[in-house]
Amino acid sequence: MKKLDAFRVHLWYSGLGSFGGTLVWTAMMVYQVQVVGLTPLQLVLVGTTMEVTAFLFEIPTGIVADVYSRRLSTIIGVFLIGAAYLVEVSVPTFAALIVGNIIWSIGYTFTSGAYQAWLVDEVGQERAGAAFIRGGQVSRLVSLLGIPTAVALGTIYLGLPVIVGGLIHIVAAVYLLLFMPETGFTPIPAPDRNTFQKMGDTFSAGLKVIRGRPKLMSILAVGLFFGLFSEAWDRLWQAHLIRSFNIAGVFGLPTIWIFGIMDAILMVIGFTGLEIMRRRLDTNNPVKLTRMVFWLTAVMVAGIIAYGLSPGLGVALIAWFFFMIARDLIGAPLDTWTNQHIDSNVRATVLSMRSQTDAIGQIVGGPPLGLIGQQSVRLAFIASGVVLSPALLILNWVRAREKRGALVVEAEVVEVTPGSD
Repeated sequence: MKKLDAFRVHLWYSGLGSFGGTLVWTAMMVYQVQVVGLTPLQLVLVGTTMEVTAFLFEIPTGIVADVYSRRLSTIIGVFLIGAAYLVEVSVPTFAALIVGNIIWSIGYTFTSGAYQAWLVDEVGQERAGAAFIRGGQVSRLVSLLGIPTAVALGTIYLGLPVIVGGLIHIVAAVYLLLFMPETGFTPIPAPDRNTFQKMGDTFSAGLKVIRGRPKLMSILAVGLFFGLFSEAWDRLWQAHLIRSFNIAGVFGLPTIWIFGIMDAILMVIGFTGLEIMRRRLDTNNPVKLTRMVFWLTAVMVAGIIAYGLSPGLGVALIAWFFFMIARDLIGAPLDTWTNQHIDSNVRATVLSMRSQTDAIGQIVGGPPLGLIGQQSVRLAFIASGVVLSPALLILNWVRAREKRGALVVEAEVVEVTPGSD
């Protein structure tokens, strides 16, 4: 069957994946809190299990994508993610969630480095930034359809949106199998494949790239701090609104309806923000990209601390919106900046290493913050904000280096311009 243009496939997959993902995550945490009845520590341990698995599989799957096929790695990953969702809600128990998250993590690691690397190689560096942003817009637009669908399905049974979302991911895997091209990357011929040697060579190349570029090492360090703080937030923010503020009782609506409305508002704001970013942000300018990442991170730090300190539901919701909007917008500029500093032949491995630092952070930071959450969920959020704050120092250093580099280039251009003296 004839393959389609990579940019077009990216947009279609962004839509399918986001629709299925929105169905799942609109309902998943509510399902875990209200149907399974997990405690704050159990909620965090589910995520920690996910990250331990990601840590173990991230580099091997990234190297396989570099040596063999990024396309095949992505297809396998998307299929496993869909299967994982089905396992998670097969039985409403802590054990089923643990098993499902293990499968999900393996699937995610097959896609995390491979998909971004495939897209950049297929569309080219110059179009990559536009592709990331446009894909983000499609994701948010389609998610607006997914939210009311999830609410409707969740009204019947909270596990039903997860089941349908899992099936949609399996459909997406079939779509990629039929239409996803791979022309920008040539797999090593079968006779030349020496699994252990090739994996070692590719991994070594990735380490050399990172060690030789301080700014790239800084981005990995930022990823570590993002991981350290994020587990408590991802697993506890909904439980906080449900149990601390009785959000369903305040608004007089089913919990999934309220979170669906919140997600819909967030999607609209995020879509608008990405459109503004697409029009005004020069994705080929590292200085502007780093500045954008710095300020969005600053909003995240302030938002999560304010969420923990909020005296009432209104303040908590305002803090939530500011935090979530900043976190929603930070992905595209950060991904674009990172890819500008990676060679194509080790791109999947280096991107996987970035994901692995995030996983290490969540593994290390999740359980202690979960234990804090057992005593005080508010304190867990405040501690999470404090943990994230060193990322601002690193980003400020990177921003200064990028700015100095831009000034040097500008000075050199002026020096060689005829008539400039």
